Amino acid sequence: MAQSPARRKKVTLQDVAQAASVSKATASLALQNNPRISEPTRQRVWSAVESLGYVYNRHAASLRTQRSLTVGFIIADLANPFYAEMISGAEAELVAQDFSLLLGTTGNDLERQSRSVRTMLEHDVDGLFLATAAGTEPAALQEIVRFCPLVLVTDDYGDMAIDFVAMDNEKGSRRAIEFLIKQGHERIAFVGGSEEMATRQSRLRGYRQALESHGIPYDPALCVASPITRRGGYLAIQRLLRVETPPTAAYCFSDVNAFGVMLGLRAAGIKAGKDFAVVGFDNIAEASLWQPSLTTVATNPGAMGEQLARILLKRIAEPSIPIQRIFMPSRLIERDSTGPPA
Repeated sequence: MAQSPARRKKVTLQDVAQAASVSKATASLALQNNPRISEPTRQRVWSAVESLGYVYNRHAASLRTQRSLTVGFIIADLANPFYAEMISGAEAELVAQDFSLLLGTTGNDLERQSRSVRTMLEHDVDGLFLATAAGTEPAALQEIVRFCPLVLVTDDYGDMAIDFVAMDNEKGSRRAIEFLIKQGHERIAFVGGSEEMATRQSRLRGYRQALESHGIPYDPALCVASPITRRGGYLAIQRLLRVETPPTAAYCFSDVNAFGVMLGLRAAGIKAGKDFAVVGFDNIAEASLWQPSLTTVATNPGAMGEQLARILLKRIAEPSIPIQRIFMPSRLIERDSTGPPA
């Protein structure tokens, strides 16, 4: 009978310390990137780690330091490029401080959000980012804050003592509608987002304010809620093209909705930018590459993620600092998907 191969001896922190000619305590501090350890010593310890194949036990370290060096990020939908770019920006800041990121998704469902929050807390995260599902109660957020620092990706709870980073939704919407009105459009549709979403409601307020300031009546038939997907935009524009007096332009809740609108227009034989104007919101990377390229309200989701991470890291390090409320600036980027009414 063939003998099983001998198991490799487990490398310990003491082995690393001996190889680096330092004490075990110094080796531990070096692996935690403690500022008290000089750079040459840190490099010597990490060289020993690599040569010996030592695997750092983060759980054991967290028991000693009372820090897990992990944070959670709970979003609605990872398939939405806006969230992907925002997470990438946040992760770059976190990695620079030796934090790891755990990811959860909710599908904008309260029960799934609750489960994701529980999972994050069970993993003893040092902090949490949350893009709240529609209908999230303030009490649920207060419960999270009892266990760890929380930064919201929304301004919907601005009266609570919780940090947030949000887009200036009303101003961005007004900017988009003002632009379309100047091009000559009056029948302007509002496409996308679920009706109960506070973000959609604030963008809808900006949309209505711009119309009213130009004496254009608000028509509820031109406002169609939909999932924040291409298919949502595609089905919404099909519905809008069947109203008695169809729109000549569409302002979309997101770039992803706008892509769906343009696909729906193409299927109906209508050319975006020539026969019909389309404006998105977010300026994800794909917007400039789409055909035609998408006019959109630019918000820089990567920079938003970086800001989120900086605030959470500061809150973790100094829990008593004043609450931070940040609105990210926006600007309109004009591309080929818009033009005067046909």
